[in-house]
Amino acid sequence: MPLTTEVKAELIAVRDPRPTARVAELTALLRFSGGLHSIAGRVAVEAELDSDLLARRTARELMELYGVRPELVHVQGSGTSGGPRYAVRVIESGETLARQTGLLDQRRRVVRGLPNRLTTGSRPDLAAVWRGAFLAAGSLTDPGRSAALEVTCPSSESGMALVGAAHRLGVAAKAREVRGIPRVVVRDAEAIRAALAAMGAVRAAAAWDQIRQRREVRAGVNRLVNFDDANLRRSAQAAVAACARVERALEILGDDLPAHLEEAGRLRLAHRDASLDELGHHADPPLTKDAVAGRIRRLLAMADKKAEADGVPGTESAVPAGVAD
Repeated sequence: MPLTTEVKAELIAVRDPRPTARVAELTALLRFSGGLHSIAGRVAVEAELDSDLLARRTARELMELYGVRPELVHVQGSGTSGGPRYAVRVIESGETLARQTGLLDQRRRVVRGLPNRLTTGSRPDLAAVWRGAFLAAGSLTDPGRSAALEVTCPSSESGMALVGAAHRLGVAAKAREVRGIPRVVVRDAEAIRAALAAMGAVRAAAAWDQIRQRREVRAGVNRLVNFDDANLRRSAQAAVAACARVERALEILGDDLPAHLEEAGRLRLAHRDASLDELGHHADPPLTKDAVAGRIRRLLAMADKKAEADGVPGTESAVPAGVAD
């Protein structure tokens, strides 16, 4: 997904100097990209990422913030992406790191959500939580009816924690489950733009919004064109039906027809595509639109009444099949 790649490339370059924001981003990234594993009976912290650059940045943050030296491993990609994957592993001192980042509580229990201090932190910390989660497991689809910013979550608790962080940032997000996998989804177009901007993907937010606006304008133009085409078709069908009924009326009535009604009928047949207002201008003397409509209506009513009395088909019978009156 090109949009996802562009957003992640921009987010990787974002470096918030505040220690709390750096910790929040790194903790969320670890939580949403793998978390805890047991290797040789020891607790290991591992992040599986889709970018070599992101993996190296994560390793550098672990060294600078916690003084641990992780190993970088190129692993076989899991899931359906098929792209290369990179693992950042901390085995030695893994349990200590897990406690420090809040992935384990003080009783060595796994924290299924996110540490409370992160989801109740400052706005920069909340933005960092979302940045880390998106870098680990986020995706962005093109603007349109099915546009969405999504983060795949390791647990429903982590999803709810991310939703809470989004709401505190003023972004409407929802937790849902797709084929048994928890996800956090942002669907509203303005909310997606706001989420991207809050995370620090300012250029991507502007580009996404620009694409969205272009598509909305194009969709609006298409709707207007389709609306105009539909109106033209309906007008053409109505004209065909009206002329067919007038021809049949003149045939039914023959000489038993008042001159002013015959004139209105002849005008309709002589100017088949004209509006009622235009027909009135062609009359001598000129008539109003309502006067023309009234005369044609009386012409058809008189013909239908005579046809019923004579037992012959009325004016409706002359309208071609499939043409609306």
